[in-house]
Amino acid sequence: MAHANPNPVTTHVLDTSTGQPAAGLGLRLSRKVGEHEDGSFRWETIATQTTNADGRLDAPLLNAEQAPEKDSVYELHFDTAAYFAQQGRKCFYPYVKIVFEIADPASHYHVPLLISPFGQMTYRGS
Repeated sequence: MAHANPNPVTTHVLDTSTGQPAAGLGLRLSRKVGEHEDGSFRWETIATQTTNADGRLDAPLLNAEQAPEKDSVYELHFDTAAYFAQQGRKCFYPYVKIVFEIADPASHYHVPLLISPFGQMTYRGS
């Protein structure tokens, strides 16, 4: 069955040190699964992609079969060290992890990331 929102999770990345989109930045989307009584759990990788020239993704992170469930927790993992290394720059944060909860599977969740070699910021976008 097709999900009402064909692309419920999106992201884009901007490099604030250059004022440009962060093209060629690898990222991974995972879902929290298997939570036990002791609080332990694991992350299940759902998608891996690389940002395009506009700092966005060319394909949806979730497809119709991977539609989020209510109150599901996800993690976006951005490989900032490799991105900055491509440009011959070092960075303080080798990766950035953003963990967020999907409360309403019918809603759109845009999770932008602003990066520099020594800083990071995120927010829920529209």
